[in-house]
Amino acid sequence: MNQVSVVTLGRGRPDHLVNVVHGLMRQTLPPTELIVAVMQDELYVLPDAPFPVRQIQIVADTLPLAAARNAAAVAATGDIIVFLDMDCIPTPTLIADYAGFFETFEGLLMGEVLYLPGDTAVGELSYERFAEVAVKHSDRRGPPAHGIEICNDYRCFWSLNFAMRRATFLGLGGFDERYVGYGGEDTDFGKALAEAGIPIAWIKGGLAYHQYHPHHMPPVHHLDSVVRNAELFETKWGYRTMDHWLHAFRLMGLIDLAPGRPIRILRRPDAADLALTGQQSHQPYANTAVVIRLLEARLAATREVAAAE
Repeated sequence: MNQVSVVTLGRGRPDHLVNVVHGLMRQTLPPTELIVAVMQDELYVLPDAPFPVRQIQIVADTLPLAAARNAAAVAATGDIIVFLDMDCIPTPTLIADYAGFFETFEGLLMGEVLYLPGDTAVGELSYERFAEVAVKHSDRRGPPAHGIEICNDYRCFWSLNFAMRRATFLGLGGFDERYVGYGGEDTDFGKALAEAGIPIAWIKGGLAYHQYHPHHMPPVHHLDSVVRNAELFETKWGYRTMDHWLHAFRLMGLIDLAPGRPIRILRRPDAADLALTGQQSHQPYANTAVVIRLLEARLAATREVAAAE
C-alpha cells in the first residue's frame, strides 16, 4: 500500500487547523504524516495525533503560497501527497479514496469539496450534520457519478483538495515560486501539467468540508498581487489569467484593462468595494459571478439613464 503524506498551509485560523488534525485522526487509512507549512512567525499548538505532525516555517513579506506548498512537498516522505487547505475538514475516507484511485491512475486527482455555512457547529466533527447543511459551489462542477473523470480544461484545477504522486509533483518542478501573494499560481500549475501531458481528473470521493471564514470575491483585498500575477502569467504563457476577477475590477473602476498595455491600477478599494465583495455570514462562500452580474446590471441601468437624457 502506498504511503500518503498530507500537507497543508497555515496562516491564522488556528481552530480550523485543529479541526483538520481531528479529521485526519478519524481516517480509515491513517496518513503517514501531516506537514504544515506555517506562513507566520508563530507555530501552531496542535492536538496530539497518532501520526507525526511536522511544522515548517515559510515566512515572507508577501503570502508565499507557491513556495510553501513546494517546501512541504519536498519535506514529505510519502509516495502520495494529499494537498489539503487548512480550511478543509477531511471525511474519514478521504485518504483511502485517493490511495485507491492511484492504484490505477497516474496524474493529478481532485477530490470533492462542499461548503459549510457560517453558523455550522464544527467542534464535534459531526459528519452527519455536515452532510445535511453543506452546499456545492455554484461555479464549480461537481464530481463524477462514480470513479474518475478526466478534466480536459487545465483551468479547472484548484489547489483546495488534490493529490499527486510526490515524484510526479517534484519532477514537474512544483508551483512557480515567482507567484507571490494571492492569485494565479493554481492556473499556472494547471497549465504546466497540461504542457507536460500529465492528466488531471476529478474523482467521486476524497470529500472535504470547507469551514466558513469571511472572504472577498472578487478578491479586492489582494488587488495588487492579482494584477501582478496576471501579468506574470501573460509573460510566461502569452495571455492573461484570472479574467473574471480582472473584469470585475474593471467594472468597479479599480483598474484600466486597455488592450495591449500593462494593467494599470486606478484607485484603491474602498469601504463600498469591500462591502460589495464581502462574504456574508449566511453565505457558505463568496461568489464573483454574483458580483459581476450586479455590476453589469448597474452599468446597463446607468447607460439607459444616460441614453434617455
